Amino acid sequence: MRVSSQGNTVVALLADPDAPTDIAQGIARALPERLAENSSQGRRFDIEVVTEPFTSGTEDVATLMCRMIDRGSGENWDIVVALTDLPLHSHGRKLVVNLSHEHGLALLSLPSLGGLRLQTKARRAVEEAVLSLSGPRTAGAGGVREDRSMGYFAGPLAPIRPGQVDEEETADLRYVVSGPRGYLRLLGGMVRANRPWRLVPGLSKALAAALATGAVATVNSTVWSLSEALSMPRLVIAMVGSLALMIGWLIVDAKLWHRSTEVSSEARKRAALYNASTVVTVGVGVLVCYVGLMGINLLWALFILNDQVFASMTRTPLHATEFWTLSWFVASIATVGGALGSGLESDDAIRAAAYSKREQERRRMLQEHDGEPSSEETDAGAKQ
Repeated sequence: MRVSSQGNTVVALLADPDAPTDIAQGIARALPERLAENSSQGRRFDIEVVTEPFTSGTEDVATLMCRMIDRGSGENWDIVVALTDLPLHSHGRKLVVNLSHEHGLALLSLPSLGGLRLQTKARRAVEEAVLSLSGPRTAGAGGVREDRSMGYFAGPLAPIRPGQVDEEETADLRYVVSGPRGYLRLLGGMVRANRPWRLVPGLSKALAAALATGAVATVNSTVWSLSEALSMPRLVIAMVGSLALMIGWLIVDAKLWHRSTEVSSEARKRAALYNASTVVTVGVGVLVCYVGLMGINLLWALFILNDQVFASMTRTPLHATEFWTLSWFVASIATVGGALGSGLESDDAIRAAAYSKREQERRRMLQEHDGEPSSEETDAGAKQ
């Protein structure tokens, strides 16, 4: 690590665009004071946030570390901490952080921190990484060098463990997630990075079809009779079936399912992880749409239904239970209509709604690597 001649330690937060930049900017506001308080040498820290797609075109950790070295060589930075919302892998493990004390570098994969309290976890991780890179290091038992970051990254209850580091690598310390809890934590972080709630406004045509279907179904007397006749298990089956149909249709129609062309077990595990994040991301977005449809259908039913007409058709008085049951059943019907309407959406619109920018670039790169035409090339060929 270089030592600033002015007595201040300059820390650059090199962040991918979009969510990582937002997180880095939030960290930068509180980080100088916290670093000054916790630094054993009473140092002062200056924080710079640099937005740059440094992960573009690669997921290789060694390549990213070299890029960080090259990027910081012409700057007056003492420490560089890079943040990305791509899941990174090293020696078959899911990477949390890569540290190089010789070059003053830290590479942090945000999804490995999980999907909850990400801003707080990222701030603590960056803080501990900077303190580790700026502080003195001592040789521990067996010649393994120790640092302050181990207390946070490798706590007894955390699914994070020190990872393998080869002698020829730039890094000298690495932490990875392990075990089922680590897998679920990474999956949650990947889903959060994709921000599934954006799927709701991103499927405007599908939602329009669903709303139209729900509006018509709500005033249909046959639907009234069915909602009264169906038992609770059948209503649950109708809901699960409509959600599964919508999720499956979106994934298949927009070609969101990733099939790895590599035959190694590691490649298959990566593909399974990415596909799991796709299913959960789309599933959360569709579930939000379903709940929204149910609420809108309830309001529409409260406005349009007449007690006497409903009772004459179903032989059941119109009470709160009937309103909820009808709205629930109509939401399932409307979701099926939305699945059909989603066919009017472009594949790019669905991908933009379902994935983060880094994930979109990663999938586009994989398509090109596998020799498949991109969606833009497919659209251009159709126009010709």
